[in-house]
Amino acid sequence: MRGLKILVVVMGVMIIVATVALVVALVQRMNSAAGGVANGIASGVSTDLALRQPPGSRIGQIAVLDGRLAVWVERPDGARILLVDPRGGRVAGEIRLGE
Repeated sequence: MRGLKILVVVMGVMIIVATVALVVALVQRMNSAAGGVANGIASGVSTDLALRQPPGSRIGQIAVLDGRLAVWVERPDGARILLVDPRGGRVAGEIRLGE
């Protein structure tokens, strides 16, 4: 009977330790997944980024795409998507939308 009580206590402690380890692992993975792109962009990147678009242009939307920023720009001569490399602070590509 005594051996059974010890076994139950040991197994209970193991369940608690495993649960704590699982929570810690999940929190670390969530931080690395969420921070992989967002923190990677925020750390080491100047927020002083100029897209140098003509007067009358406006930003419609911004999305993260493979470590780059996809910026929807509505210009007087037509809409386009600018692919911006946030680390270098330059426009890496442009997709023109139109007829």
